[in-house]
Amino acid sequence: MRLVRQNDEFRPRRKGPGRSPGRSPGRGRAGGRVRAGAAVLTAAAIVSGCASGADGGANPAPGQQRLDAPPARALDSYAQKLRVAQVARAAAAKRWGLAKTPLAAPPAPAEKPKITTRKGFEVKGQAGLPPVFTTIPTKKKIVFLTIDDGAEKDPALLKMMSELKIPYTAFLSDYLVKEDYGYFKKMQSRGVVLNNHTLNHRYMPGLSYAAQRREICGMQNTIQKRYGKRPELFRPPYGNYNADTLRAAKSCGIKAVPLWASEAFPNRMDWREWDRDLHPGDIILTHFRGREDWKGTMPDMVRKVMKTVTDKGYAVARLEDYL
Repeated sequence: MRLVRQNDEFRPRRKGPGRSPGRSPGRGRAGGRVRAGAAVLTAAAIVSGCASGADGGANPAPGQQRLDAPPARALDSYAQKLRVAQVARAAAAKRWGLAKTPLAAPPAPAEKPKITTRKGFEVKGQAGLPPVFTTIPTKKKIVFLTIDDGAEKDPALLKMMSELKIPYTAFLSDYLVKEDYGYFKKMQSRGVVLNNHTLNHRYMPGLSYAAQRREICGMQNTIQKRYGKRPELFRPPYGNYNADTLRAAKSCGIKAVPLWASEAFPNRMDWREWDRDLHPGDIILTHFRGREDWKGTMPDMVRKVMKTVTDKGYAVARLEDYL
């Protein structure tokens, strides 16, 4: 804080015989001590005044907010990190041939939304079973990317998604994953959650309760053994299920059954909804596939998804943050 001296014209001066300019008569060393003491008191008052804002002594002007230094520094640091991350993302988008840089998803909600079964997707006794849904209830312009089965194990997908910082969730079937458990271990190490898509990708309503339970619980055990964590999400093959499916899933520790609102391919999007459009909270399905099954690669599929999502002003968020 700067101390501003008064202008000399406002300072009284006295001159007398044998006295120095500006020195009052009758004041010597005692006067000097008085002036020194006054200066100390003045400085203390100024320091006290500078500190008063920190402990409530002075209020900001109406309409202003007090800005404390540590929160301000933290906010600036966070903003700087976001800028750096978006610059890196823009460079990655260019490198991977995306037309636009993917939008950054908002922070995860402090309170997760309540998930209920979509109307028309209920089974008998649904109230006590894991909810089945195609969309997360939110007003944010976000969608969720999910990839099923595990047939194609393209290293380029791992690198692309890591560099672009695009979150996604995997639903795995063991008869395909067991060809290379290590590939999905690398995926998990990059923050991808590995979930249940049954052992053998069977049509679940065609199986008995016991057979469905073997398919679901068997995959729970496999994922726990290979990847250290028992899944809480389950997606039935082909999106088909009945009451036995959901009862079996619940008995195996499943908490929710996400289906999908749209499906992505390298050259198109398929839509469940009549308006053929994205909506806040929609879940997008795609598969681990390559040129043998598609007209393109998995990176081609990602480019198609991100063009659709970004052009419509949406960001891809992490599904588990909302469940």
